[in-house]
Amino acid sequence: MGQTHIRTPKNFVLEERLERYADAIEVAPEIYRGSWAAACAPVRAASAATADDPAASPAPAAGTFDAVYLDLGCGKGAYLTACAARDPRSLYLGMDTEPICIAYAAQRIVENRLKNALVLPRSAESLARIFAPGELAGITLNFPTPFPKRKYAGKRLVNVDHLLAYRALLAPDARVTLRTDSQPLRDYAITQFEAAGYDLHWTSDDVRREHPGHPETEYETRLAAQGAAVYGICATPAAAPTPAHIQAGHDAEQSLAEYLPRDLNSLAYVPLGMEGYVVNARNRMAKGKAATPNSDARAR
Repeated sequence: MGQTHIRTPKNFVLEERLERYADAIEVAPEIYRGSWAAACAPVRAASAATADDPAASPAPAAGTFDAVYLDLGCGKGAYLTACAARDPRSLYLGMDTEPICIAYAAQRIVENRLKNALVLPRSAESLARIFAPGELAGITLNFPTPFPKRKYAGKRLVNVDHLLAYRALLAPDARVTLRTDSQPLRDYAITQFEAAGYDLHWTSDDVRREHPGHPETEYETRLAAQGAAVYGICATPAAAPTPAHIQAGHDAEQSLAEYLPRDLNSLAYVPLGMEGYVVNARNRMAKGKAATPNSDARAR
């Protein structure tokens, strides 16, 4: 999730919160590799949302979940819990490394009495140790940290290496969905999805309008209030990429500044982490100079 400062109430004690909502936190997720759908079922009590909506699908009485979904970088859990509430036949797992986010997400799960959601305090590098090949029906990447500078491109959750790692864990026809307020990150991600051998179901300059019905994260709600657009990609693995395709992903421009529009004055919203670059570039342009002193400056 995007790098944001998380405000906590004065009486917030992290350790106490983590202990209070420990039932919704799986601290040893590796032991469930390959058995998530069965190990976390049966779910005999429908969610509160299902009880209030007779038309909603009932939770399974016993056996196994129909599917397992991962919200990678789940933040405070608003999206995770909304998905779990409306789809009790599936298991929703949220993964994050920020303890405060883990505490809030677990609190949402417990307070909403959801029996089909858990939070895993792990990073993307742990995925292969937590999930077996083909175990996931989908991965969502909601507003991941963009890491705009070239030297940090390896940390992006949508670089070709991460996307290759996801492929092995995805069931047939499973989808990876990216939503971001960063148009440069979305455009960069297109090159990476293609290099990693994914078919693009859709790309969007306005996910909220073109693909309504998605639950929102808290971050997205704030974006909407600012009038910011939400960009997106939805893709599924296709034929395995060749070494040449993978190399093309590595060779693609890695500085997100290179994916900004040429007319920086046209930007109504500056993507997260690129504020300094845009301000400096606009100042140079106002003085009749090039946006950057040289072609490499954007990557620094």
